Parts: sequence; C-alpha cells; structure tokens
Amino acid sequence: MDTETKSLRILTRSDIEAVDITLTDVLDVVAQAIRPLADGTSANPAKLSVSAPDDSSVSYAMLGRDGTRKVVAVRASYRHDPHRDRARLRHYTTLTLYDDDAGLPLALMDCGRIGALRTPAVSALIARACAPPNARTALLIGTGTTARMALPLLLTALPGLERLVLYGTHPDGIAAVCEQFAAHFPDRTVEVAGDVRAAAEGADVLIGTAGPTTPAAVEADWLKPGALCVLVGYGLAPSTLHRADRVIATSADQMAHTGGDLVDAGGTLRRVDAELAGILAGRAAGRAGPGERIFAYNSGLVVTDIALGHHFARLALEQGLGTEIPLWK
Repeated sequence: MDTETKSLRILTRSDIEAVDITLTDVLDVVAQAIRPLADGTSANPAKLSVSAPDDSSVSYAMLGRDGTRKVVAVRASYRHDPHRDRARLRHYTTLTLYDDDAGLPLALMDCGRIGALRTPAVSALIARACAPPNARTALLIGTGTTARMALPLLLTALPGLERLVLYGTHPDGIAAVCEQFAAHFPDRTVEVAGDVRAAAEGADVLIGTAGPTTPAAVEADWLKPGALCVLVGYGLAPSTLHRADRVIATSADQMAHTGGDLVDAGGTLRRVDAELAGILAGRAAGRAGPGERIFAYNSGLVVTDIALGHHFARLALEQGLGTEIPLWK
C-alpha cells in the first residue's frame, strides 16, 4: 500500500476466489486467531444487528482487533431474504482491515469466501478438541453456504473419521455439499441420510448448520454416550443443550445474546462451562471423560475473519491481485 497517498487495496470476490490456500492452513490461521482471546490480547466485542420491521432483511456489524497481528477490522453483513424466499436471497459481506501498528488502512474485500471458511473451521477445531476418543462417524445437518466446507474441514481436523453422513432437504444443496467434499477428498464419499434420527443415533459428532425452516431437530434422547453436538444454525433441539454434561461456546456473551431459541420452559439458558479460546490455549479441558455428551455453540468470531482476511490479503498481494484505490487522495 502507498503510505503517501493512503491508498486502499480492493479485493473483489474474483480476487479472493483466485487465492490458493490449504485446509490445514485455514485451520491453523483460525486457531491462532482464537487463542489470544483467552488472555485479552485480542478483542471480539458482541456484534450489532438491525432488522427491517417486516423481517425482510437483517444486517450485522462486527468490530474486532487481532492483537497478534495488530490489525483492526470491521465486518459488515447484509442479508435480504423477502418472505424467506431462497430464490430471491441477496447476501453481501465485506471486511475492512486496518494496520494498527502503522496506523494505516490495509484492504477492503469481499468476505463471502472468508466467512464460508471460518465458521466451519471453528466447528472443526471444536471437534478436534472435544470429540469423543476414536470418533468414527459424523453427521452434518444442513446444506447451505455454511455447510459446504464443513465436511472437508472436519475430516482435515479429524482424519480418523470413517463415515460422513449428510442430512438435508434441498436437492441442489445436497449436490453442492457432496461436490465440494469430492473436490477436496475425491477418494472418500458422503452418505446422504433419509432418516435424521437414525443418523443421529449413530453419530459421534453432529453439526447443525441448517436454516430456520428445517424439519430436523435432533433430541438429546437420540444421542449416544460421548456424542459432541455443534450448533451453528439449526437442526439440534434445545434438549441437546440442557441435557448435555458439558457446554462449550465460542463466546458465552454472544450465546447469551443470540441463543434465545435455546432457553428452557422457564426461559433459562444453560450456562457455559468453557469457551473455545480457553480450550485452545490449554486453560480449560475440551472434555472430562469419554462418555460426556457435549454441546458446543459456534457463533461468529470476528477475530477469525480478521486473521483469515489478513492472510488472504497477504497472499493476494504476493500474487498481484486486487486494485489500489487512492480513496483519501
């Protein structure tokens, strides 16, 4: 970046898609971003949100600081989904990075691919830290954007998994999840389940990424001893939280803010036993015993967007991608 004209590197969706990155690198970058939250080196405040009166749109703003990289960023997300019509969905996300050491702007980029990687990467890190010993079967519920990279990243984190099962209700989404998985693991297959209960009863790791209209709602009674449930969107009933032996969250504050649909009959939300940052930093245990049923709440952490965004920006610069704009000239 030109420090005299204070130009800003603009990275389009095509630029970001052209950047080559391995799944192992994604997991490493995201883990490195989360650990410093345990000691306050990085900051991840709760996100702000605003919705249209008729719920046709929802917008989020997330501000954070990566203390390791000394980078500050703002992630903005706008989703317009009139009457929950998937065909008319409009969803845009951007990430703006600032160098907090030099006091200069770094880049403005499309955040679609970054968001599609960081959320399933966090789920995979939760699984690596909290899955039962010798986990062999994983069930993914949902086929939307967040689900597309869930199984490739999960298998990268837990290479001992033998069965990967998918439950979804949208044929195009099922095909997209299977296609994405095959692109990374051409020698492995994904089983498509027709009965979500039967699939849940045999799973060691369950990840719920479905949308709010999903018919799937896995109950605690269906789970085997030691099962790990990771909730990103929908697909897991509140009982999996309230009857868990241990509760993990990426952010206890964020869970309290956005977990209203998980409260019990008395309006109480189960307390969090440990946050992921503490687990990854070695300050808390992922699980205390092989038979523990664990519930994990995976809400967005902007520090993971910052870390991945900064990594992508560096790789893009090395590859000559992007456009310099003298925004403040």
